[in-house]
Amino acid sequence: MSDDVLDSAIILAAGLGERMRPLTTHTPKPLLYCGGKRLIEWHLEALARAGFSRVIINISHLAEQFEPALGDGSRWGLSILYSHEGAIPLETGGGIWHALPLLQREQFLVVNGDVFCDVDFANWRASPAGLARLLLVDNPPQHPAGDFHLDQFGQVFAEGSPKLTYSGIGTYRSALWDDWQTQIATDEASLATPPRFKLAPLLRHAMRTAGVNGIRHDGRWHDIGTPERLYSLDAEIQTPRR
Repeated sequence: MSDDVLDSAIILAAGLGERMRPLTTHTPKPLLYCGGKRLIEWHLEALARAGFSRVIINISHLAEQFEPALGDGSRWGLSILYSHEGAIPLETGGGIWHALPLLQREQFLVVNGDVFCDVDFANWRASPAGLARLLLVDNPPQHPAGDFHLDQFGQVFAEGSPKLTYSGIGTYRSALWDDWQTQIATDEASLATPPRFKLAPLLRHAMRTAGVNGIRHDGRWHDIGTPERLYSLDAEIQTPRR
């Protein structure tokens, strides 16, 4: 396979799901059911349909439940490997960094395990032009300020107006994590072994050199952050659109 065609993805599934309690007291958020299947299964089906073959799932909270539920991925025609983070999640940046040796790819797709989106992943198999390519969406009610500015040339910047919200879906080059220590504020978490740090500081650093581009998604996207949002989406999926 050409190096310019992505075959691997990381699904971020290690979060504690604190806002989803009590539903996540005994079940990890990505394993909660919505529309008749687990949230993470919607991603796995979409990735397989788009031609991806390898998926790394990072796990922490109730990690022991994932492999019995999902297995090795063969039921979807995928190869699933699990990146165990221990009892404390490593945040987005640290979680991806920790999974890179297992991934063994220079470029890859990242998908948050707690979002629901109808994006066609087949359009996200090309390597990003810079260090990252982000899928951005209109700001939802719970996040009206947005995250990043998308200019008319498709470049993404931390500053500027209007801002859009990062969907939790994007393609990345592993080079974004080169010298990550110099790009984040040093604290106890970042000095731990393994280190815990967020992805946003790395993206903002790359944006200062026009290293991040993006595209706006006008389709369906939901951040499943509370039980109410989960129930609402479940009802929406169960009710066929006319």
